[in-house]
Amino acid sequence: MMMRRAEDGSVRFYCTAGAGMEAFLLDEVKRKLNATEVEHIPGRVFFRCRSNLHAMMRLKSAERLFLLLRKAPPTSLPTNPAKAASVIQQRIVGNPDLWSAVMSSWSSLQAELNECPGRGQKRRRDEDKESLNPPTFRVSCRCSGVNARSYNSQNLNRVIGMAISQQLGWKADLREPTVEVNVYISDDHCVVGIPLLRQPLATRSYLKHTGLRSTIAWAMASLCNLQEASVVLDPMCGVGTILLEAVQECPNGVFIGMDSDGAQLKKAVENVHAAGQKERVLFVQSSCMALPLPSSSVDAVVCDVPFGRKFSCGMDMSAALPHLLAEMERVLREGGTLVLLLSLQLSSLIKKLVPSEALESQSVGSTSETDVFQGPLNSLLLQSKHRVSLGSTDALVHTYTKTHVPRDAQVSDMKCTV
Repeated sequence: MMMRRAEDGSVRFYCTAGAGMEAFLLDEVKRKLNATEVEHIPGRVFFRCRSNLHAMMRLKSAERLFLLLRKAPPTSLPTNPAKAASVIQQRIVGNPDLWSAVMSSWSSLQAELNECPGRGQKRRRDEDKESLNPPTFRVSCRCSGVNARSYNSQNLNRVIGMAISQQLGWKADLREPTVEVNVYISDDHCVVGIPLLRQPLATRSYLKHTGLRSTIAWAMASLCNLQEASVVLDPMCGVGTILLEAVQECPNGVFIGMDSDGAQLKKAVENVHAAGQKERVLFVQSSCMALPLPSSSVDAVVCDVPFGRKFSCGMDMSAALPHLLAEMERVLREGGTLVLLLSLQLSSLIKKLVPSEALESQSVGSTSETDVFQGPLNSLLLQSKHRVSLGSTDALVHTYTKTHVPRDAQVSDMKCTV
C-alpha cells in the first residue's frame, strides 16, 4: 500500500503504540480526528485524515507520529548483500515520485507546525526554496524474524541508505538530517514512514517528575467514565501522573491524590504546579489502608498499585490487597468506577477476592471451584481487562463498576450517623 493524498486532501499516517495500547489508540484516532481507513498491526495504528498537525499532537495513547510511505507484505531479503540491495531498491524504496509526494506533505505539515504571525515573506520564500532541494536523511531500521538472522539493524541501515541515495539522490547525514526514514521489517509486515515530530507524542512537557508511563496513565484515566464535576481519587498517587492525565479529560472535575510518602507528594505538587493545575488537584498525606473520606463519596478511584523493584512500597502488597480493595470499594459511590493497574501476580490474586472475577475464571475453566475464595467485595462488577507493557514486564488494567452499596457499609454509616 503506497501513501498518497486523496481527492479530499487527506493523507495516510500511522502512530506507534506500546504493546496493549492499540485498542485505546484506535478509538482515539476515530473519535478525536474523525479518521478513516483505520487499521492496526501489533504496535502500529494506521489511519487517513485531514486533521491538522496540532490536532494529531493531542493524541494521548500514541508514542510517535509518522507520515506513511509504504505498508507492504513481508519482504524476504536474500542473504547476498548485492541481491538484497536490489530487493530493497524495488520493494522498500520503490517509485521516486511517491517519495516526492510524501516530502511535499511533510514540508506542508512542518510549515504548519512552525508557522508564527511574525514570519516575513522573505523568510517564507527562503524556506520554500530550501524545501525544493533534496533533503538530507538517515535511516532507522528495526528488523525481526527471518531477516534478522542474516542482517542486523546497522547493516540494513547502510544498505537501505545506499538504495535511497542511488534512487532518490538524497544525501545521507547521520548527525543532523532533514528527515529520518523509519523502516520496520518483520515476518508479517514491512512499514516505511517519516516521523513528523522530533519529540515523541508520549513525552509530556508538563511533567517535571516522571512515574508511570504517560500513555498508560492516560488510558487508565480514560476508563474512569469521567463526567461533569466528577470526584476522582488516587489513593496511592505517587508523583501524580494519572491525576494529571485525568485533569486533561475532565476540566470541571475534582481530583484528590493521597500517598503515605511525603517525598512522593512533594514531587506530585511540583508536577501539578509545572502543569499549571495547582487549583485543580488536592494532595493529602495518608495511608491507603485508612482513607480519610466518607463512604460513597467519590465517583472514580484510579490506582497504580505498586509492585516491582522500581515502584514497590514498604508493605507486602499481596497481603494488603484485600484491605486496600475494601477501602477503595467503601469510598466509591454506587455506579462509580474503579480502575487498577496490577502486576500479573496481583491480578491473579484479585480473582479470589472479587466474586465476578472468580466466576469468570470458573467459566473459562482456569480455576477450579475449590480454589475460588468468594470474597466480600461483591459490589464490584468486572467490566474489562487490558494487558499492557511496562517495558521490562507486563501488567493488567482492571476496570470495575460498583453496582450497589454493601449492606455492612450501610449499617456502618448508620452507626456513624447515630
